[in-house]
Amino acid sequence: MAKPDKVTAVAEIADRFRTSSAAVITEYSGLTVSQITNLRRSLGTGATYRVAKNTLVKRAAADAGVEGLESLFVGPTAIAFVTGEPVDAAKALRDFAKDNKGLVIKGGYMDGRPLSIEEVTQIADLDSRETTLAKLAGAMNAVLANMAGLLAAPASETARLVAALEEKRSGGDTPAADAPAES
Repeated sequence: MAKPDKVTAVAEIADRFRTSSAAVITEYSGLTVSQITNLRRSLGTGATYRVAKNTLVKRAAADAGVEGLESLFVGPTAIAFVTGEPVDAAKALRDFAKDNKGLVIKGGYMDGRPLSIEEVTQIADLDSRETTLAKLAGAMNAVLANMAGLLAAPASETARLVAALEEKRSGGDTPAADAPAES
């Protein structure tokens, strides 16, 4: 007979799997409580970091319809459930793992399929959504500025032509102001 607290934990983890845009499975052996607290802070508000027993996580994953992660649930396991931007969470985990050898990324889950360690690293190497949007806006602004210049060119060319014709018509053979005077 299942204990109520374990049933609640399985239901909560299964719900996290269902509502998350991604999940990154890690091993946290050797990390202190303060290091895990720092990791949780570095993840920000777009992700939660949950330490859980492997048997409970396996059941929760099965309940949520998540397949292909069973081999990752070995040893001390913690999962970063990402509700925000997966790139930001993957970067935070990767950077934290560089500084703290006790954190090992085992893999992940996104878009209905398991992710390898390399795929999680590739996601971490991507630009964030905000950076990508800023680059796109800059590129679009450059294209629009070029187009405005191209569209304005005929009008300014016509204006210069009209000014030259008017000067010629009014007898614009006057010496230029900066030409040397003859003595």
